[in-house]
Amino acid sequence: MKNIVWIMAAAVFMLILTACANPAEDENEQENQDKKENSIEEPEQSKGTSYENIYPLTGEPADDSVNQRVLSVMVNNHTDARPQTGLSQADIVFEVLAEGQITRFLALFQSKIPDVIGPVRSARPYYFKLAAGYDALYVYHGAASFINEMVHASGVDFANGALYDNDGKLFKRSTDREAPHNSYLLTSGVADLLANKGYETTKEVKPLPFAEEPSSKGNDAKQVSVVYDERETVTYTYDAASEQYKRSSDGEPTVEKETGNRITVDNIFIVKTEHRVVDDAGRREIDLTSGGEGYLVQKGQIIAVKWKNRNGRILPYKDGEPVSFVPGQTWVNIVPDRSGIVTAE
Repeated sequence: MKNIVWIMAAAVFMLILTACANPAEDENEQENQDKKENSIEEPEQSKGTSYENIYPLTGEPADDSVNQRVLSVMVNNHTDARPQTGLSQADIVFEVLAEGQITRFLALFQSKIPDVIGPVRSARPYYFKLAAGYDALYVYHGAASFINEMVHASGVDFANGALYDNDGKLFKRSTDREAPHNSYLLTSGVADLLANKGYETTKEVKPLPFAEEPSSKGNDAKQVSVVYDERETVTYTYDAASEQYKRSSDGEPTVEKETGNRITVDNIFIVKTEHRVVDDAGRREIDLTSGGEGYLVQKGQIIAVKWKNRNGRILPYKDGEPVSFVPGQTWVNIVPDRSGIVTAE
């Protein structure tokens, strides 16, 4: 069995993969290249299909309208909050460190909206910046006063669950868990919220780039582990029959609370970037603008890419060209640049 190991721990070993973009031969060529990099390619609809539309965040066909507002929700990932509700229906999930070595999710819903999502947790600046890249409604439950002020000043449309706590219309508290791990969003109340706050209910959502097959040949990746900490490791295991990856957290399968169904994903996008602890509470600042190294995992393969921020979205590039996602759900793991990633055939 062939093993391929990348470990980005500065004290141990550093593997740097670089992609060389072709230099522009003249100013016009450079201008065209800049325009291309700053654009988001639209997915191509498969020939012979009879579907009216394509969902912009999954690349999957749809008979219905696809201009519904993106809903983004802060979802708790503390061990006491597992298993969660609604994650299996998210188009995109961002997983990022909050305080300490515990991650938190920003789940984006557009093609499917579950009835209940949660547990919902408090805001952090880098999460609502990610939400803004999709012009999404940003839903969270509570925050420090200065972070609430940042949310208000950012211009993002938002709903703070602390203002609707257990109202039975937009939020409810479950009785099987203790606070702060038991607050859930009731999506049936979102339409009234949007109307009452004067927010737009529909939006034209720019599509992500999609292709039916990976655009670059990579190395075999039957299992991928993303190490945030020795106590916080995410593992994706490839299922060749479905061409999807099954997710586990700290050795335990990630499942839906109500059904027990396993969380599976089609794309895993690993983003390495600088993290800095900025206060005594352990809050962080995370660089989402400078670009850097990353990996894209699809259909049993892993390829080294560069990530770039394009109009607020974190996207993969290789040799200066956008790299397409395969149709389906995407999980984005944003990790400190010192973290280790291990893949094995």
